[in-house]
Amino acid sequence: MELRDDQPTQHEFGNRTYLIAPVEPLDVDGVRTVQVGTALFLVAFLGLLPFYGRLQEDGRTWLLWMCLTGVGLGLLGSEYCKRRRQVRAERELDAGAGPDAGVDVDG
Repeated sequence: MELRDDQPTQHEFGNRTYLIAPVEPLDVDGVRTVQVGTALFLVAFLGLLPFYGRLQEDGRTWLLWMCLTGVGLGLLGSEYCKRRRQVRAERELDAGAGPDAGVDVDG
């Protein structure tokens, strides 16, 4: 077996060995995840809307309103995640700039 730098990390706990692959997470800030969830709730709402009469007869209109609530909360969550992403990006810029950033040496 050839050993390379890109070999997965091994952790041994008792008689078990776990391999940990160096994989970056796909969506760190959660914006895309929340947007996809919001879109799915919107599709479900629009899909149930033509059946409002039947839902009302069966006493299941709560399904329709649950989907609408999911859309509303998803919009709020999307805005929250976007702001959080922006704040994290600003912090990374500030941390990467160093202590002398923005100081005019020439006076």
